[in-house]
Amino acid sequence: MREVINIVDGRRLGEIKDVELDLERGRIRSIILPGTGGFFRFFGRNEDIVVPWDRIKKLGIDVILVEVHNFTDPRHEENGVVD
Repeated sequence: MREVINIVDGRRLGEIKDVELDLERGRIRSIILPGTGGFFRFFGRNEDIVVPWDRIKKLGIDVILVEVHNFTDPRHEENGVVD
């Protein structure tokens, strides 16, 4: 239950919801974080955030640091402008 932080902008992305495995190689392909929710969750739409394994920069005791460029979270947008 480690929190995932994006080192690009310092945003908290949440905790890991699931992992995608490569069973043939016995490796983790990506981690999956809960989507943004909010308004879209009301309509049953919840886009998960998929972070490929090569985007994980550091696994710490309390947090996981990832590098995700071009991440847009509607919770941080106002009038089409990202904070």
